[in-house]
Amino acid sequence: MKTMSIGNLHVPLPVIQGGMGVGVSLSGLASAVAEEGGIGVISAVGIGMTEPDYRKNFKEANKTALKKEIRKARAKTKGVLGVNIMYAVTDYDDLLKVALEEGIDVVITGAGLLLKLPANIDSSVLESRATKFIPKVSSGRAARIIFHSWSERYNRVPDAVVVEGPMAGGHLGFTRQELDKPQKDLASLVKETLQELLPYEQKYGLEIPVIAGGGIYDGGDMYEIMEAGASAVKIGTRFVTTVECDVADAFKQNYINSTPDDIVIINSPVGLPGRVIVNDFVQAIQAGERKPVKCSWKCLKTCDYRKVPYCIAEALFSAARGNFDEGFSFAGSKAWMATEILTVHETINRLRSEYSLAELSRDAVLAV
Repeated sequence: MKTMSIGNLHVPLPVIQGGMGVGVSLSGLASAVAEEGGIGVISAVGIGMTEPDYRKNFKEANKTALKKEIRKARAKTKGVLGVNIMYAVTDYDDLLKVALEEGIDVVITGAGLLLKLPANIDSSVLESRATKFIPKVSSGRAARIIFHSWSERYNRVPDAVVVEGPMAGGHLGFTRQELDKPQKDLASLVKETLQELLPYEQKYGLEIPVIAGGGIYDGGDMYEIMEAGASAVKIGTRFVTTVECDVADAFKQNYINSTPDDIVIINSPVGLPGRVIVNDFVQAIQAGERKPVKCSWKCLKTCDYRKVPYCIAEALFSAARGNFDEGFSFAGSKAWMATEILTVHETINRLRSEYSLAELSRDAVLAV
């Protein structure tokens, strides 16, 4: 299995653990993946809900919790750590500032085009190259728009890019029609993104890793997409059913108990489609039932809390704590493949074995 470098940052294992929000991937999971040589990612989305008094000041709770989780992860590993921050959250600027002040290795940003740095961040942070910036996109065109903007504004470009396909879990950067009848598979999206980034690699004399995510579950998936040109993979769903994942056991068991038919697409109240594991709560909202919404503050730019049928942050946090009467879990398209709870170390070893088996199988076919 190849290693990966993002500029001067060496990543021994080309696996980026997906940043799963509202209490799913915190310091426990992130530090364990980083310790195995991959990039462990803390999700900043709704992270303040882990603070007991978050309703008093959600914005401050988010900053406090993010700082705590980064420091807890740092105390457990010297590996590569990242923070995932949705561009769509209303306190994106503040969360990014906390991550940079804490010296995080990598910042991954999705749910919007990362065209520039916030006003409260000095662009000199780009010159230090201490923190790597990685936008998440769903097309080569989106990558081109971001890289063009950075090139014009800063005379440099992001350090890598994550291409997430339509088989991912959680909120998705595709329309319902595109999800029902995908026009391009992940390999095609990787290849088109590589082509879009080639001029910037030539202009700046560097290699820009393309990281593939969405539907990557086992080592076979990993081998195939890396053969298509990806430098690494982003895996979220498989790490949910690990000992170190920061959710309740009931959340992990929900994955293990699921079947392919249980993985469905819903319309999120924030205006995006999302992939979830169906349960009574999901069926109720699909039938038009409304749940009480007590919004501490408007956490997402696209959410009108006065009109939404339920609070998705509360629903996701309830599920993360094991309360499925009041929530549901996001999940990737292959969540049903989970059969047991393993440590991160055991999971990584299985990924390596599956990858090697896929590689040997391809070599055997070519030798015939």
